[in-house]
Amino acid sequence: MTTQKFFARTVAMVATTVLVTGAASISKSWAEPQPGPKQLVDQVWQILDRNYVDGSFNQQDWKAVRQDYVGRSYSSKKQAYVAIQQMVAKLGDRYTEFFEPQAYNALNTEISGNLSGVGLELAANGKTKALTVVAPIEKSPAASAGILPADVITKINGRSTQGMNINDAVKQIKGVAGTQVVLTILRGKQNLTFKLTRANITINPVSSRTEMTEFGKIGYIRLPEFTQTAPAEMNRAILALEKQQVKGYVLDLRSDPGGLLDASLKIASMWMEQTPIVSLVNRQAVKERYETDGRSLTNKPLVVLVDGGSASASEILAGALQDNGRATLVGTRTFGKGLVQAVQPLGDGSAIKLTIAKYYTPKGRDINHIGITPDIVVGLTDDQKKNLVQKRQVATAADPQYAKALSSLGQLLRAKAATPRQPGKTLETLVR
Repeated sequence: MTTQKFFARTVAMVATTVLVTGAASISKSWAEPQPGPKQLVDQVWQILDRNYVDGSFNQQDWKAVRQDYVGRSYSSKKQAYVAIQQMVAKLGDRYTEFFEPQAYNALNTEISGNLSGVGLELAANGKTKALTVVAPIEKSPAASAGILPADVITKINGRSTQGMNINDAVKQIKGVAGTQVVLTILRGKQNLTFKLTRANITINPVSSRTEMTEFGKIGYIRLPEFTQTAPAEMNRAILALEKQQVKGYVLDLRSDPGGLLDASLKIASMWMEQTPIVSLVNRQAVKERYETDGRSLTNKPLVVLVDGGSASASEILAGALQDNGRATLVGTRTFGKGLVQAVQPLGDGSAIKLTIAKYYTPKGRDINHIGITPDIVVGLTDDQKKNLVQKRQVATAADPQYAKALSSLGQLLRAKAATPRQPGKTLETLVR
């Protein structure tokens, strides 16, 4: 099976999404140089016609839509872009959108983890359509200011976000490093104002350390995002902790909005032997299954921390670990993003992102709009959330979820100690 690349970003940290990227993911025929305005509109219509997950096209007469938009006269690419955005909006799908060339370039830049702005993952609430924070990025201006998951952005520089398209919101929030943006936040019934200075943001995919506990040395690994370098860094972290003879692990996926699915698949393989990870189902009900490569780096007890900011690729990994009985999940219910999008580049440098499939956990769970419920639920107060994000008290004695993860890991270790030892891989075998 060919491994395809997925990632969970739209431009400027907008919506948590799993994506297939690359012209070959749908059709190479549209990757032609500089189509005219009318041709561009027709290309987008045909890509949606062939690949969009909902065959009813949101109960639209899709052929009539083509006649309407392709039948118009266009004197510029800008007019075509507006028409495409109107056509896409008819699908009523917040995850299907059109990127003009500049926005698509920014999207490609973000895949590699090079970000600029205030560091927010945003999504439109599925019910209220409110502009909602999925998670602030670690050490970003938004995190340092104390913006939290589930905060609702009601104003941007004094302008109401009610009815605002998420791409329009992003354009207003983004900007040159050093400039400022003012966000008005609704948190519960409290209105808050944050004046943020935009910055260039570097994502450090993996950090790790050891900690001595009453049941021995354990390894803690923090994964804030599934970037291109995350698998290699995770590999190094696990092997380094194995050399230090840790007894078990805590993997922290809280406020991890996702990233490359390719990275998620590789990281899943580091924790599990041959086993299913995820299944994708398209409009024709064709199912594509992904499995681990059967070369795990460790079989030691594992506890995974998740919360409402754990989304997309994070949910794929957490769901696979939970369904296969490989890990205990601790925290709060995850974001709930079970749709797959494809990005199709177009000849003029623009691109169309469209929903092409749903994904399911190994046990066939559809987590879209539902999320994954941890095995052990541990909630946090707003003050605790703020301390974790703003004061960087993650994985300390002041972190109730981490404390519960440690106690849960202790239970797993005691249960393992009471079980007769089975032959397993040595570190030398793994390195070879």
